[in-house]
Amino acid sequence: MKIAVLSRAPQSYSTQRLRAAAQQRGHNVKVLNTLRFAIDLTADAPDLFFRGKQLSDYDAILPRIGNSITYFGTAVVRQFEQMEVYTPNTANGISNARDKLRANQILSRHNIAMPPTAFVRNRADVRPAIERVGGAPVVIKLLEGTQGIGVILAPQVKVAEAIIETLHSTKQNVLIQKFIAESRGRDIRALVVGDRVVAAMRRVADGDEFRSNVHRGGRVEPVAIDPIYEQTAVRSAQIMGLRVAGVDMLESDDGPLVMEVNSSPGLQGIEAATKLDVAGAIIDYIAGQVAFPDIDVRQRLSVSTGYGVAELMVHTGAEQVGQKLGDLGLWDRDITVLTLHRGTSVIPNPRKHVVLEAEDRLLCFGRLDEMRTMIPEKRRRRPRVRRLPKAPLGE
Repeated sequence: MKIAVLSRAPQSYSTQRLRAAAQQRGHNVKVLNTLRFAIDLTADAPDLFFRGKQLSDYDAILPRIGNSITYFGTAVVRQFEQMEVYTPNTANGISNARDKLRANQILSRHNIAMPPTAFVRNRADVRPAIERVGGAPVVIKLLEGTQGIGVILAPQVKVAEAIIETLHSTKQNVLIQKFIAESRGRDIRALVVGDRVVAAMRRVADGDEFRSNVHRGGRVEPVAIDPIYEQTAVRSAQIMGLRVAGVDMLESDDGPLVMEVNSSPGLQGIEAATKLDVAGAIIDYIAGQVAFPDIDVRQRLSVSTGYGVAELMVHTGAEQVGQKLGDLGLWDRDITVLTLHRGTSVIPNPRKHVVLEAEDRLLCFGRLDEMRTMIPEKRRRRPRVRRLPKAPLGE
């Protein structure tokens, strides 16, 4: 297998370990500076140039895209995807994870437990937002912050308001998040590869520091995580479109709360803590998946006129509740059910004998005009009766 590690830091621990692990397994591996690519959109087929020359063929890439080059880096990854080169982390996945607000929006849509969070811009909305997440103390996070930088603990509402006002005045966007007191100064980093957690460590802050990041002086220790933590980590990574990710979770009284999904997790701390060959596990996974590149399903399935992808909801009280999937007549209407989402579980390629339950969601591909007839009209708010205008009505 010929693999490229996209990295601007060829001497970093993570890049070196990935390169060594690939070489030990007999693979041909190159470390390529992400900024030296040029995207060619003039040819009949998608192509890339590297250092001014046409790029040779690769079986897979492993993106290590830094925060400062997210836009260009994801464009390069997206071009590899168009060339059908396998990547464990898609361009969309990297973009989703890099934007803290977007990541929270996506994860909350899929019922991933997270600390209560709010995002506001107007000064008048700050205090109500703090109250909605549970009141002071609160954690204030810069959307662009990394490695614990831009994460502030505000002990009082007035202090939080002052900090947020100051950051807003400098054009900074911030998240307001509930402070999970029982998890102060510690969290769990789970390294997800594919559909499993290959290693996990607990990060513990130094002294009174509430941020547990290793870059902030925290220490690490190996930890055997409960199945619920592993399930949460794997689902979070997969929902974001990542097959290699570091998922940071708080240990709350109610179970795991996801803080962040990292698309380029560092390997030094977790390999030192667990003594496990995490880099090797990543390379082994890529080797096993290289023949199955991730594709943009909506992009591929929406090229035929009149056909597309839609999600059909089985509402409580709908006549479809209790019926078998095969009794809906979807196939006769040229509609194929790709997946059935039920709560936090997903049933791929569901069979016709599956009995539908309230709040099931069917991801379908087929004729758009047929699917439109199956989507009930959204319930609208009752219009408010207004007062008569003071001015007389016109003739």
